[in-house]
Amino acid sequence: MKENSVLKFVEDVLENMPNDWVRLTTHRLDIYDESLAKTQFIEQFEKLYKKNNSDTSALSELPTAFDYIRLGHPLSCVLEWAVANLNDLSSDNVISFSSMTAPVLAVLRKNLLANRKTLITYTGELPDHFDFEVIKSVYGYNFEVQKVENAEEIPAFEGSTVFISQKDDIGKIELHSNIDFFVRIHSLFGSIILVNGENNKEYISEIQHVRRRETIAMTPANCFLALQILTGGSSLDKVKTNKEENKTVVENTIRKVTGTDSKPLVGSSGLSIQYAIMMGLIDDALKQHPGKDIKFIVPPNCYGGTNDQARRVAACLDNVEIVDLPVDGDNNMVDSVDRVLAEVAREDAIPYIIVEIPTNPRVEVPNLKKLREALSKERKTASGKTAIDPVFILDQTFCPNVQFLGIDDILSSIRSISYVSGSKFPSGGKCTAGYVTANKQAENLLDKIEKHLLLCDNEATDLQYEILAEQLPSMNQRIHDAYKNTREFVNFIKEQLPQAKINFVSEKLAEQDFTPSVFSLDLPTKGNTDEEREAYKRELNQKLINLMISEIPNESKYCVSYGQLKGCYWTIPATSTQGTTKESDKDYIVRVALSHNMDLDRHKEVFKDFVKEI
Repeated sequence: MKENSVLKFVEDVLENMPNDWVRLTTHRLDIYDESLAKTQFIEQFEKLYKKNNSDTSALSELPTAFDYIRLGHPLSCVLEWAVANLNDLSSDNVISFSSMTAPVLAVLRKNLLANRKTLITYTGELPDHFDFEVIKSVYGYNFEVQKVENAEEIPAFEGSTVFISQKDDIGKIELHSNIDFFVRIHSLFGSIILVNGENNKEYISEIQHVRRRETIAMTPANCFLALQILTGGSSLDKVKTNKEENKTVVENTIRKVTGTDSKPLVGSSGLSIQYAIMMGLIDDALKQHPGKDIKFIVPPNCYGGTNDQARRVAACLDNVEIVDLPVDGDNNMVDSVDRVLAEVAREDAIPYIIVEIPTNPRVEVPNLKKLREALSKERKTASGKTAIDPVFILDQTFCPNVQFLGIDDILSSIRSISYVSGSKFPSGGKCTAGYVTANKQAENLLDKIEKHLLLCDNEATDLQYEILAEQLPSMNQRIHDAYKNTREFVNFIKEQLPQAKINFVSEKLAEQDFTPSVFSLDLPTKGNTDEEREAYKRELNQKLINLMISEIPNESKYCVSYGQLKGCYWTIPATSTQGTTKESDKDYIVRVALSHNMDLDRHKEVFKDFVKEI
């Protein structure tokens, strides 16, 4: 009876749900409570279920489930709720992934840090993604593997038991007490992990965090189809894609945009790509320089996902360490690179540098010629040997139109890799897929990166390739038009509020194709002490953002995104993108991102009203 009512309610929800549940890639942070991620959505969704209320208006009022769609979204929550109810579990115990392997890697990571044994069991033949030898040798995870005919054959084990089942049906699952983690692999959608037993609840947040940082949730489109199949409204036979054709368009467009000839790789998100880069480089280092320490050099105040992921990787491997690279404000990226590389050289370690250009959120561009000189300099170890040259890993999400890696470009002579988050300009906010490419000097590293992109099953989905094939060809024009709006708005703010500090590229840099549509705003403040001045500024930040989104609700959003197809996005990096950054390195300023399609005059009017109020 319960099964029928759950499936009937889900069927009604699919019929009446807001269109944005499938289309959105980012959400408004002003209706998001991070401490209640997923929980708040599920609690209110459960109330609607009990009232049998699936009206569109009621579903539209549900709170934001997660701040990033790659971590989770309304449809992933509904899918997890449905599977949980069909299996008499809490919805917290069910987590969906776009990746087949990521949930298994999540359990292995938790057990590595807890010094707990893991037994991985499975039936049939596992997909090629499950390269257990590499998972042991590169990721450092410890486990045993055993093939079984069925779940009843799983032996008693002192530790955690993972059972991998390969079936395309998603609903009712037979959970045995000898299984701690049931992973149902789906040939098209990814996987769902069911956390079994009270004693395993401590794993839930850790598994969620892997989904947040190293991969993505099952995508909205795939969740929608999975729910349709669950309720009998569709079948896999109806799924048809032109993946190879779209993939060719995407790869050719990336080569054209970046000025490179190497084969680009496309992942399910920017962080999926970054994870493949990190693990691919570690794999290469183990082969090329066995026994040497690996140093990932990362700005402490850059995007929180980059910071957090890098430190999570280092936490699992004894020979990997994170080195801070101060780049913003009073710190000069060139001087910092020169100093840190000299330190790493003396230790005879392997240097991998991850930076954003322009920087986030201060939108600063270093002197590129001096940066090239610093990266190119031959350095010596403490014993006088020639040190290992660095690999420069560039996150150019703010300016994906700038060519760094071509034969005649500024970084052509240094081993360099460039990657971009796809939820921004590449897709215009329509999907999360990101991409990576390399120059001739680093081209050989792409094979290792691809190996780990596939091992983690983090390649872009068929629909993501389709969206990028549609959106990438117009990206550079959208970047150009969005920059024009941003420059005009920045100049207007300077006129209206000259005492504010604005971080944006100069006209000279813009002539070199550095045309971001993001700027940061340090509002004027007052008070007798530093604490009073900081408190006043933070209050003013929030006042400006609240005014913008209340006066222009159809365009202005409290959101971390940019590069979208329309509207204007406002955030405070310290509370969103820098969420995991050390408090002393956070920026409590306003970051504004404009699109090529927005009512700029209306935004000027509201900002003018704001100035009058202060």
